[in-house]
Amino acid sequence: MSTRKHTALPKAQILVEALPWLTRHHGKTVVVKFGGNAMINEELKAAFAQDVVFLRHAGLKPVVVHGGGPQINAQLDRQGLVSEFKAGLRVTTPEAMDVVRMVLAGQVQRELVGLLNQHGPLAVGLTGEDAHTITATKHQPRIEGELVDIGRVGQITEIDTGAIEALLENGRIPVVSSIARSADDDHVYNVNADTAAAALAAALNAETLMVLTDVEGLYEDWPHSDEVISRITATELEKLLPDLASGMVPKMEGCLHAVRNGVTTARVIDGRVQHSILLEIFTDEGIGTMVVPDPEELT
Repeated sequence: MSTRKHTALPKAQILVEALPWLTRHHGKTVVVKFGGNAMINEELKAAFAQDVVFLRHAGLKPVVVHGGGPQINAQLDRQGLVSEFKAGLRVTTPEAMDVVRMVLAGQVQRELVGLLNQHGPLAVGLTGEDAHTITATKHQPRIEGELVDIGRVGQITEIDTGAIEALLENGRIPVVSSIARSADDDHVYNVNADTAAAALAAALNAETLMVLTDVEGLYEDWPHSDEVISRITATELEKLLPDLASGMVPKMEGCLHAVRNGVTTARVIDGRVQHSILLEIFTDEGIGTMVVPDPEELT
């Protein structure tokens, strides 16, 4: 009996440590952006699905938003279409948009819904097109002072959370592909998944936005240091944005948008670590970088 008590005690201590966080987050909406290496590693995909289902059974309301960069790249290569990025965004020709739409809604989303539903009839897939959840207009980023045409890339103009809220009310886990339709020209647009997740988090009055990526978090002085910033305010982040690597810009701009529009915290975490979501949200130490509103915004 004493041996059994001894081996079980660490498990009990872990549960007790999670208790205040379970209490704090109970009933709250958490938007999780799924991407990076976690999307192509089978063990990481399975662990991600377990984490999201755990959130649901722990009384939270998870919403998953996903892109599909690696899968889109592979399909474009198979079709002989060139992958090009400008300002951290994929240049999306009409032909490439067909591939993006097919891969996101027909491949990545279906696989993710299937992984989640191994644990029960929980996940429901939809795209930003469905029920006009995400409306966008053509986005032209400014590069070196000039507006640049990058094709069917959308800038979000409106979010309708009705379909997602109905699913959450019904105890489901919405899985949203980052595609949007325009109200202007009726074109379908590729929307950066980090940007879509941030916009949905703000529109849903989410407690937390969690962005899975392929780095440990936001580095203090990359590439000269691998020290990760554990906590940063919106103003501090805004000052760092011009010096960030292009791939991190949409993620950190999304975090900034979220916390400046009512989301309590935004977190960038390492999706290469199994169960990183649970480590971040239910432990005292956490992992990754947490972005918080400026103190005056909380008063």
